[in-house]
Amino acid sequence: MLLRLMRGHLKPYKGWLISIVLLQLVATGAMLYLPSLNADIINKGVIKGDTGYILGAGGLMLGVSLAQAICSVSAAWFGAHVSMAFGRDLRGAVFHRVGGFSAREVTTFGAPSLITRATNDVQQVQMLTMLTCTMAVQIPILMVGSIIMAVHVNAGMSWLVAVVVPILAILVGIVVTRMVPHFRKVQERLDAVNKVLREQITGIRVVRAFVREPLETERFAVANDALTDVSLKAGNWMATMFPIVMLVANGASIALIWFGSHRIAAGTMLPGDLTAFLSYLMQIVMSVMMGTFMLMMVPRSAVCADRIGVVLDTDSSVVPPARPVTSVGVAGHLDFEGVALTYPGAEQPVLRDVTFSARPGQTVAIIGSTGAGKTTLVNLVPRLLDATEGRVLVDGVDVRDLDEELLWSRLGLIPQKAFLFSGTVASNLRQGKPDATDDELWEALRIAQGEDFVRAMPEQLDAPIAQGGTNVSGGQRQRLAIARALVRRPEIYLFDDAFSALDLATDARLRAALRPETRDATVVIVAQRIATIRDADLILVLDDGVVVGRGTHDELMADDPTYQEIAASQGIGDEEAVA
Repeated sequence: MLLRLMRGHLKPYKGWLISIVLLQLVATGAMLYLPSLNADIINKGVIKGDTGYILGAGGLMLGVSLAQAICSVSAAWFGAHVSMAFGRDLRGAVFHRVGGFSAREVTTFGAPSLITRATNDVQQVQMLTMLTCTMAVQIPILMVGSIIMAVHVNAGMSWLVAVVVPILAILVGIVVTRMVPHFRKVQERLDAVNKVLREQITGIRVVRAFVREPLETERFAVANDALTDVSLKAGNWMATMFPIVMLVANGASIALIWFGSHRIAAGTMLPGDLTAFLSYLMQIVMSVMMGTFMLMMVPRSAVCADRIGVVLDTDSSVVPPARPVTSVGVAGHLDFEGVALTYPGAEQPVLRDVTFSARPGQTVAIIGSTGAGKTTLVNLVPRLLDATEGRVLVDGVDVRDLDEELLWSRLGLIPQKAFLFSGTVASNLRQGKPDATDDELWEALRIAQGEDFVRAMPEQLDAPIAQGGTNVSGGQRQRLAIARALVRRPEIYLFDDAFSALDLATDARLRAALRPETRDATVVIVAQRIATIRDADLILVLDDGVVVGRGTHDELMADDPTYQEIAASQGIGDEEAVA
C-alpha cells in the first residue's frame, strides 16, 4: 500500500523526481571521488614533498566539494517541495473520500480515527517521502560505489567489507522486524487517545455536571499510558539501532587500522590508500546508518499507509447515479414507497415497509419513541443513507437516480444536532445561498425567532461563531440552523427534531411564523413533543421502524394506542387535545 500511494501520488512530479535523481548522482559521485583525491594528495604530494601537486589537487578537491554541496542542497530543496506537494495531495484525497462517505462509513471508522488518518498518518508518509527524495537515491549509490572504490584502492583488504556489510544487514533486519508490530500498535493507541480526548472536550459540561473529572482523568491516563508503553517499546528498539551500527563501524575501523598498518609496514599498501579505504568504509557505514534511519521510518509509515489505503479503498454505500436525472417536471413532491433499511450484518431492519406521500403545502410529522428510526427515515431523503428496499422519490424521481446537486438544491435539512461552522452569523446563514443579501438574512432570522439575540450582539450579522457554535446556547444554535435553511428557500423542508431545544412559547411563535413562509413548500417534521406537530396534516407514528399509526392529531388520539401513550407521557389528554 505504501508503494502504491507513493507511486500514484508522485506521478505528477515525475520531472522533479528525475531532477532529484540527477542531482543526487552528481553529489554522490563527488563524495566518492573525494577520498581518492585525498589519497593522491598523501601518496603523490605529501610523501614526495610535491607542494605544487598538493595545491593543484587541493584546489580540485575544493571545486568537487563545492559542486557536491550545491547539488545536495538543490536535491534537498526539490525533495522538500515534492514531499510537501505529495502530502497536500494525499490529504486532499483522504478529505474528498471522507466527504463522500455516507453516515454508515463515518460511523464504521469513527471520527477520531478519520481525523488521525487525515493528519498524523499522512504526515508520517509525507516524512518518509521527504527522506526518500533526499536519502533513498543516495544510499544505494553511496554504498555500492564505496564498496567498488574500496576494492579498487586495495583489493587485499576487501574481505573486511565482505564481513562488515552482511553483519550490519543482519543486525538491522532483526531490529526492524521487531519494530513493525509496535509501530502498528502506536497508531491504534493514538486513535484511542484521540477518541478519549475528543469525548472529554465535547462533553466537558456533562463531565463537570456529574463530577466525573476523576473518572475521565483515569480513562485518559489508561489510554495515555498504553500509548506511552508501546511507544517506549518501539523507541527501545530504535535506540538499539545506532549503538549496534556504531559498534560494528568502530570495530571495523580498528580492524582496518590494525591490518592496514601491517600492510604498510610490509610495503603492500600506501598510507594514502589506508586513509582512502577508511573513508570509504565510513561511507559504507554512513549509508547503512542513513538506510537504518529510513528503515526506522518505513514500518510506521507502512502502517499509516495501510490505514490511509483502507479509507481510500472504501467506497461509499451511497453511490452517485451513472446516468443522473438533471431535470424534473414537478416540485416539492416527496414519496416513500415500501421503504426498508437494514444495516450490513444486522439481524433486524431499522425501517420496514414505510409508505407515505407529501405534497407542497402539506406538513407531515413523524413521532415515535427513542430509537424508533425517525432520524434514519429523514436521512434517506438527502441520501445520507440509501434504502435497501423500496424507493424514496423526490419530485417523482428515485433519489438514487437524481443528480445529487439537483436533489440537494431542493432540500433544506435542519439536522437533529444543529451544527454551526466557525466564522460569523452571516457566513453560517449564507451556507446554502452565498449571494443572499443582509435583508434576506434578517428576514430568515425574524422567522426563526433569532432576530432579537443577533441584534443584541455587538457585531450583529458579523458576530463571531465558534466551531460547532459553542459560544451560543443550544436554542440559539437551533434557531440559526433553521434560519440557514430558510435563507435557501427550498422546496422540501426536513426538520429533524429541530425544535427540541426551544421552550414551548418560542416553539409556538416559530411554527406560527413558519406557516406563511412554507405554505408553498413540503414540510417534514420529526419531533418528540406532540405540541410541535399537533397541527400537521399527517402524523406518522413509528415504533421499532414500522409505521403503526397515521392520521391527524385528533384521529390518532381517538384510536392509536402508541400515540395515546406518547400523549399521556406528555400530559396531553383527550380533553386538552380537543381544546
